[in-house]
Amino acid sequence: MCGIVGYLGPRKASPVLLEGLSKLEYRGYDSAGIAVIEDGKIKVEKCKGRLANLQEKLKKNEFTGSIGIGHTRWATHGEPSNKNSHPHTNESGTIAVVHNGIIENYIVLRDWLTSEGYKFVSDTDTEVIPHLVDYYYKGDLLDAVIKATKKMEGSYAIGVLLKNEPDKIVAVRKDSPLIVGVGENESFIASDIPAVLNYTRDVYLLDDNEYVVMSGEGVTLVDENKNVIDKEIFHVTWDADAAEKGGYDHFMLKEIHEQPKAIKDTLTSRIVKGEKIKLDSITLTKEQLQDVDRIYIVACGTAYHAGVIGKSVIEKLAKVPVEVDIASEFRYRDPLITEKTLMIVISQSGETADTLAALRLAKKENARVIAVTNVVGSSVSREADDVLYTWAGPEIAVASTKAYVTQLIAMYIIALYLAEMKQSVRESEIKKIKDGLLNLSERAAEVLNNKEIIKKLADKIYEEKDMFFLGRGLDYAVAMEGSLKLKEISYIHSESYAGGELKHGPIALIEDGTVVIALATQEDLFEKMVSNVKEVKTRGAYVFGIAMEEHDYIEKTVDEVIYIPRVMPILAPVLSVIPLQLLSYYVSIKKGCDVDKPRNLAKSVTVE
Repeated sequence: MCGIVGYLGPRKASPVLLEGLSKLEYRGYDSAGIAVIEDGKIKVEKCKGRLANLQEKLKKNEFTGSIGIGHTRWATHGEPSNKNSHPHTNESGTIAVVHNGIIENYIVLRDWLTSEGYKFVSDTDTEVIPHLVDYYYKGDLLDAVIKATKKMEGSYAIGVLLKNEPDKIVAVRKDSPLIVGVGENESFIASDIPAVLNYTRDVYLLDDNEYVVMSGEGVTLVDENKNVIDKEIFHVTWDADAAEKGGYDHFMLKEIHEQPKAIKDTLTSRIVKGEKIKLDSITLTKEQLQDVDRIYIVACGTAYHAGVIGKSVIEKLAKVPVEVDIASEFRYRDPLITEKTLMIVISQSGETADTLAALRLAKKENARVIAVTNVVGSSVSREADDVLYTWAGPEIAVASTKAYVTQLIAMYIIALYLAEMKQSVRESEIKKIKDGLLNLSERAAEVLNNKEIIKKLADKIYEEKDMFFLGRGLDYAVAMEGSLKLKEISYIHSESYAGGELKHGPIALIEDGTVVIALATQEDLFEKMVSNVKEVKTRGAYVFGIAMEEHDYIEKTVDEVIYIPRVMPILAPVLSVIPLQLLSYYVSIKKGCDVDKPRNLAKSVTVE
């Protein structure tokens, strides 16, 4: 997830672009850059790091042109660096492009363009775009952009400048957000509304495959056949702070709602119907895998809970013994690590101190390490043998939501990859799971439609001092994550237990009115879980159940229930965690807590 802006009008473009980027920096802060047409040429300034670095450079080299584009980056292809920063240009510097999204077939396009004599200087997928536009340009920028996008597969919001047409910006969107701001004798493009609110509240909300031509004559919207699109102006009534959060009250709620897209993005190009799993640049061979005698999954906090699910899924599909461990404990128990060990480390930031230490211990013992992280160029991504990126985009709220869900997706991808390589599961079963994964984004969006039910439940229970989460099998792992979310942001004491452990002690804590959250999404454990619910109900508990559609039998046992869409039980954790995230959010709001910045917690734990 990156942020793009564009400006055309009577003002100097540079300050407008920088201000717009400052409102979009929550979308990415690996690097930033702008391109402005000035004195008959395109001038580009860009650099690694936060936007402040770019602002300092521009103080020494001020741009005065009145048309330009800008970008703030969250890396997906190519580590954060000056050369990988946007805008990207063609070789002659006559075309500049900013891009938010992922060009899935960029390797094929890059090879073809190289054979046509084009030279590449970055490691990004985006650099194919200015070269494509250059290849197709025959005197009309819009024509060239349309032809270029027809060659591209993936998601994109693009802004394009051309030296030969110095009073024009052409933009387009497909599966990545883009809006067009319309002011008095000026116009804007941006990834999100906050970037333009200081200049206009009138915007076009673009749909997929809609192209924009901004010029001194105004704004024109067209389709791929250059037919003019008649679209209503949307007048923004939000205040600037709300707009930065996309109209949501908090970043956490916004990020919960971004999960369907994050799921889709993380699956993109990795799982394709009718094709084998693709794991980016992971080079683990079948022969090397056959030599692996155990897998360790090591992580902290929420990432550890993703690892617990990863253990079950990998063992079920790949038939390899897996141990999952808390990173801060792993080093101190003298773990048995050899050159036959495969370690998977999971870290949203890629900088978690304990996880890094475990990685380094494994490397010291000649084990192979795969890193799962959300940050390109992070320490774990650099030090691991292989890396699988989760494409959640920046996560601003301290309590992780979309990063966790994409970590789950990464676990499924790795498990399927290993299963295909080992041929440990029937192809029909692998195909069924793949199909289920490809539908998860839509199913997650359906779960979000139930938020009003969860909000009402939060109103009933927010004054509780203690709560309990119960689950069996994969549901137990989700219960652990739900319990952590609640205590993180609402400060309510909560504990998670395996349903079968109730009689071994925890049931002594149940008394009249005790709130219990019970997950029952696993088909083969449903009846046993219902029995556990009856045990706590008999002792006076108030039970909120989460079950799969068509399992309405549970209504006879629980006080409240929310259903998730029917999916394969192995995939249920991706959906069943969403109601728990929302419950934690609404309880925290009701208590008046600081949702995005809970007390005593930091986003990334970089010290032991």
